[in-house]
Amino acid sequence: MAGGKATPRQKMINLMYLIFIAMLALNMSKEVLAAFGLMNVKMEASNAKTTESNLAFLDGLSTKANEDAAKYGDLYAKAGQIKQMSQEYFDYLQSLKDGMLKDVEDPTDYQVMDKSDFLDGKFFQGDNLTPEGEDFLKRLENYRDGVIKILPPQMKDVKDNVLARFQTGDENGKVTNRSGEKVDWINYHYERFPLVASLTKLTALQADIKATEEDALKSMLAGELTEQVSLKNFATSLNASKSAFYSGEKYDGKIIISKTDNSSTPIRAELTLDGRKLSEGKDYKLEAGGVKLLIGAGAPGDHTVAGEIFFMQDGNEIPVKVNNGFATISKPNAALIAADKMNVVYRGVANPMSISIPGIPNNKVSASAPGLTKSSGSKYVMNPGKGRTVKITASGTLPDGQRVSSNSEFRIKDIPRPSGSIRGETGSTKMPRANLEKSTVGAVLEDFDFDLNLRVSGFKFKVPGQPTVVVKGGKLDARAKSALKRAKRGDAVQIFDINAFISNNKSYKLKKVSPVVVEITN
Repeated sequence: MAGGKATPRQKMINLMYLIFIAMLALNMSKEVLAAFGLMNVKMEASNAKTTESNLAFLDGLSTKANEDAAKYGDLYAKAGQIKQMSQEYFDYLQSLKDGMLKDVEDPTDYQVMDKSDFLDGKFFQGDNLTPEGEDFLKRLENYRDGVIKILPPQMKDVKDNVLARFQTGDENGKVTNRSGEKVDWINYHYERFPLVASLTKLTALQADIKATEEDALKSMLAGELTEQVSLKNFATSLNASKSAFYSGEKYDGKIIISKTDNSSTPIRAELTLDGRKLSEGKDYKLEAGGVKLLIGAGAPGDHTVAGEIFFMQDGNEIPVKVNNGFATISKPNAALIAADKMNVVYRGVANPMSISIPGIPNNKVSASAPGLTKSSGSKYVMNPGKGRTVKITASGTLPDGQRVSSNSEFRIKDIPRPSGSIRGETGSTKMPRANLEKSTVGAVLEDFDFDLNLRVSGFKFKVPGQPTVVVKGGKLDARAKSALKRAKRGDAVQIFDINAFISNNKSYKLKKVSPVVVEITN
């Protein structure tokens, strides 16, 4: 539209066209904000209904505790503790939401809630969290860990759900963003988001609290305890001396009836092996707690035991379905050696490796190579030295006394070149002068499979028109800040000659760190 000469009328049409596109973009943004608001309203309504049903569940558990204190009293006390913790955490989140809406004239006008100032100012300060931000993260973790600690051991599924709902990234509190970079969980979820989006996320956390209450109460009231007193809900599993058998061996497995004691003996069984009917006495025998199988392991491959086991309950036969499998494997003649993370090993890194031979216990397997040490079981650590390759040899003894040995060769590579970073960003970035003053200069290994703790011992700092400043440590010193004060808006400040090292391996010399360029925005 802007190419060539245009008449005044055409110029006006072009201008109106651009205005029209901008209006479409604005409307789309408002629609997205409104959608978040509607989602928030629906979740709050759902939370109210779940609160009512949870109270009903708690009343039911209270009734059972009054009827049978020995069986339900402790569970009811635990339910009360979870209820109290949930209410306290729920109220804390509600206070945050109330604060977010305090200065909003109409709390139902979600289209105006497009700013991120509230949580950005409340939770974040430069590279660090404010005390409020740390408190937010601590309350979430305390609630999650507290509920898991209270739940009885048999409620594993409920505990897993709690971990999934209130997870805060990996063991270092990091998540991977769309660019593949590791960032703090709280920054990833709550920094620079529109007000209505953050409001909805807090409501979602409240929904997770209510769902956690519901799961715990339901399990305490019905799920776990009912399964313990009714044979109709029993399941079966196979228990054997090992998980795989050689061709020609006798299979010594046993079908275990889950959630029962060994005094429960079946009265009869109707079982098949891969569709072939099994005979009592020849292929299996009945014993306390289940059925002892006397079958052979069969040919290599997967095998299935199916059918029904019958128990007496209240004068009636109660069938328990059986559908379990086991695998038979051929005798191995070579070891399996694999790098846990890649098909090469890196110099300067403790490379985790798994070395095992199928069918041979780990304590009967040995492995050797320059720089290889055993951790435990089948786990080893390789710290390669000089050279381009390393050969690992593994050997073991089969139960019949036969010796098995094999070797595998791995390439040795150096750690790739690190990238300089500022506030976790690499390459070139933009930020205000005040943020740059507080930010930390770092070094990262992008797209590298190992999490190495890199530290910066110094760097050079260059502001256009100012002498280069040599800085010790990872933050700007007084001379660097003085030079930065003379930078103008739009100036490209350079951070280069970054000196980095691996914190637990200072003797390893890293490749030259890539520089960082920061454009000053004010």
